[in-house]
Amino acid sequence: MSDALLEIINLSHSYGNRRVLEGLNLNVRRGEVFTVIGPTGAGKTTLLRLIDLLEVPSSGDIYFDGRRVPEKGRERLQIRRRLSFVLQKPQLFNESVYDNICCGLKWRGEKEDGIKRKVERVLEMVGLEKHRHRNARTLSGGEAQRVALARALVVEPDVLLLDEPTANLDPLSAAKIESLISHLAAQRDITMIIATHDMSQGWQLADRVGVLLEGKFIQIGGPDEVFRLPRNEKVASFVGVENVLEGKVLESNQGIALIEIRGEVIQGVCEYPVDTEVWVCLRPEDVTLSLARIQSSARNCFPAKVIRVISSGPLSRVEVESGHGLRLVALVTRISAEEMDLVEGKEVHVSFKATGAHIIEKGLKS
Repeated sequence: MSDALLEIINLSHSYGNRRVLEGLNLNVRRGEVFTVIGPTGAGKTTLLRLIDLLEVPSSGDIYFDGRRVPEKGRERLQIRRRLSFVLQKPQLFNESVYDNICCGLKWRGEKEDGIKRKVERVLEMVGLEKHRHRNARTLSGGEAQRVALARALVVEPDVLLLDEPTANLDPLSAAKIESLISHLAAQRDITMIIATHDMSQGWQLADRVGVLLEGKFIQIGGPDEVFRLPRNEKVASFVGVENVLEGKVLESNQGIALIEIRGEVIQGVCEYPVDTEVWVCLRPEDVTLSLARIQSSARNCFPAKVIRVISSGPLSRVEVESGHGLRLVALVTRISAEEMDLVEGKEVHVSFKATGAHIIEKGLKS
């Protein structure tokens, strides 16, 4: 066995005739933050329920701290007490915040002085000291989520499971939860597995990310690897690489390839042979727009016309089209968009580095 705290081997699960998870393999190290990202229905919640031992997998094995988890019995219960699960929609008792948080300790038979000490510490950690006597069901959504998180933390678990921890929260409340998760992660004394469809959480909070699509892990790696070097076009589209373009290698020399895309020829870093059909993945933030051709290290530069601008907060999403019909999306600051007067029909120059274009052989599955 490996030195992982948690290990999943060939895990599959079905509900009736519907296969939800298929052949999952995963190692999570002690103190690691592992984020599972995937769309609704990908199987994220089911995976967390299996890890939390709420259900028994249809096939495959789960190992915890080097021991295979049995399907039933005292050992399974002992292992489960080392796990805490925070649901997407927290279920709070019609009692005070204090009583909601201390319930797990009471069920474990802790003494009253130990309970008080631990609850007070976790109340301070989540910033709810002033609400200790308030009925938990009168709290806001963000405050309720912090109570649920405190209830999970107060029992001092080895593994904390979080299912869409900020999905139903306003931006300010979500930021507080994310800050708390980051604080916990920095301590390195708890292992966290977070399921989310929020790309920013997957990137910012995790040591490693697993992309779960249609019940399978399509890619597992560090955040930069997954978000900037997606393994195939499905991962690229899901993690926000809006520019996923079909092309063909025209020339390849010393790791630099000329690739034809809809009549436009670009340079990218890859060693695929001539005539290989590829996907060219280019993140919108790696596309630069200017009013005139600029001197830079970017190997790719061509004229285009703005066809749409959508602004949201401090950023603007700008769609452009070259004379050959190649469409790209660029992400610029709203201030830059206003200064360049980026409106429909505006002539601009598009540029991006060869290293910014991630090239994947078309049809590559893994």
